[in-house]
Amino acid sequence: MQVPVYSLTGEEVEKIEISDQVFAVPFNEGVVHQVMVGQLANARHGTASTKTRGEVQGSSKKLYRQKGTGEARAGSRRSPTRRGGGIIFGPKPRDYHQQTPKKMRRLALKCALSAKVKDNELKVVQELKLEPKTKFMAQVLGALGADSSTLVVTANPEEHVIKAARNIQGIKTMPANLLNVIDILSHKMLLMTVSAIRRVEELWGEKTVAEVTNAPV
Repeated sequence: MQVPVYSLTGEEVEKIEISDQVFAVPFNEGVVHQVMVGQLANARHGTASTKTRGEVQGSSKKLYRQKGTGEARAGSRRSPTRRGGGIIFGPKPRDYHQQTPKKMRRLALKCALSAKVKDNELKVVQELKLEPKTKFMAQVLGALGADSSTLVVTANPEEHVIKAARNIQGIKTMPANLLNVIDILSHKMLLMTVSAIRRVEELWGEKTVAEVTNAPV
């Protein structure tokens, strides 16, 4: 499959071949959903905690006598029915971690990348050599039609790109090895450099028979 490569001014300068094994994978909704659920679950800290009636501070003495007051029967002021009392079935610290198979994560990532290519939401640029200033990044994104919600991916962390994009709302930068399904699908456009494309193919593309045969044991 071929995709156009753009300059920083938005002009098409060439076409490059990209791997069908990474960027032309049929979308598997079930796998993508399961990986997204697992990723969101693993991001939870699980530190929320409430106190039961046995943990809140306060006297356990009966508030008033059982009969003769005309009021309803009442016990401890720690009762969940009273203000400042314990919480019934409240959250306690727990581990939300989910173990997702590696092959499933790889497939979901390739499905997300392929969906961007299919929907014409992938923009490839030769390189992002620009001054670390917001206005220059804003000009580049505007020229490429990716100035609203864009994930900018480079082969390796590039400080000048991070500094240029960090003050633009809706724009996020990351190196290719940290790509994930949530970030890809939560941004409208995916902007990648040619070197980032090659890095992705290296990380998640299928190895050829020759590579497997010649691999060291």
